[in-house]
Amino acid sequence: MTLLTYIESENGKVKKAGLEVASYAKALADQLNYSTVALVFGVDDATVLHNYGIEKILNVKSSISFEAELFADIIKQAAEKEQSNIIIISNSANSKYLAPILSIKINSGYASNVVELPKSISPFTIKKSVFSNKAFSYTEILSDKKIISLSNNAFGLVENIVNGIVEEFSPQEPKSNIEIKGTDKVNDKISIADAEIVVSAGRGLKGPENWGLIENLADVLGAATACSKPVSDLGWRPHSEHVGQTGKPVASNLYIAIGISGAIQHLAGVNSSKIKVVINTDPEAPFFKAADYGVVGDAFEVIPILTEKLKIFKSQNV
Repeated sequence: MTLLTYIESENGKVKKAGLEVASYAKALADQLNYSTVALVFGVDDATVLHNYGIEKILNVKSSISFEAELFADIIKQAAEKEQSNIIIISNSANSKYLAPILSIKINSGYASNVVELPKSISPFTIKKSVFSNKAFSYTEILSDKKIISLSNNAFGLVENIVNGIVEEFSPQEPKSNIEIKGTDKVNDKISIADAEIVVSAGRGLKGPENWGLIENLADVLGAATACSKPVSDLGWRPHSEHVGQTGKPVASNLYIAIGISGAIQHLAGVNSSKIKVVINTDPEAPFFKAADYGVVGDAFEVIPILTEKLKIFKSQNV
C-alpha cells in the first residue's frame, strides 16, 4: 500500500510545511509498512523531498493556480493511481478549504490539526488540537480511507534520505468555474505560514508611519511581520498580515506581540505558537495571561533597545 502526501509549494519551491508533511508521512509509512508518494504542482526541484523520505514524486507540470475543487479532483486521481488509502496534507488555509471537499470526493474520514503520529493503528486513533488550541482530543477514524492534516511545527523536519523517482503526472483537469483576473505576490518577505518567528503589532504602534520599528526587529530576527485585526481594518497594514482566529493562524516557534491587548479572537489564532512574548504598557492587558514572557513598557523605548542588543548579540555569534 502507499501513503500519499499533497505537498504545497510557492514560486516553484516546496514550502517548509511541505517538508514537515513529508517527514510525518515517512514516519507514519514506516509504522504501517507503506511506501510514500508525494503530489506536487510545478516544483522545479522536487527531488528535495527524497531527503525527507518520499520515494516517488508525482509532479504536475501544468501551471494551474490553487482552486480547492480542482486540486481535490487531481489529488483524488493521484490517490486512485497509486492506490493510496491515506492522504497527508498540511494545515494551511488552502488545505483547510481543500480537505473537506476531498473528503467528500473520496468518501473518507478527515482529522484536522493533528499533532502526533497515531496512538493506535487499529482502531486508527489520532491526537489533534481542539477548541482553538486550548485542548487535545483523541479521534478515531473508522473509514477505510483517511485524510490527515498536520498542524504546523507539530512534528518538525526529519531528514530521512531515500532513493526515489520523479514522475511527470498529467491528470485530467476538470473545468474551472473561477476566473482569475490577476495575482499580486510579495516575493521578498518571509511567509507568516512558514516563519519560525513572527513579530506582530497592534494599535499600540499609533500609526503606520511607526512600522519601521517592527520591520527592523523582524529583519534582525529573520522573522515575518504580522498585525492585529484593527490594524488591518484601519489600513495601516495589508490584510495578508492579519493574524488571529479571523485572519491567518500562527504556529511559530516564537511569537512576539507588541502593543496588542490580546482579544480572545487574536489569542485563539496564535495559541499554537510555542513561545509567546508580549510587550505592552498596560500590565492588565489580557495577553499577559497567555504569554510565556512579558515586558511592561513603551514599545517606542523597548523595541529600539531590543533591536540594538540583538544586532550586537548576532555580530558576536557569527
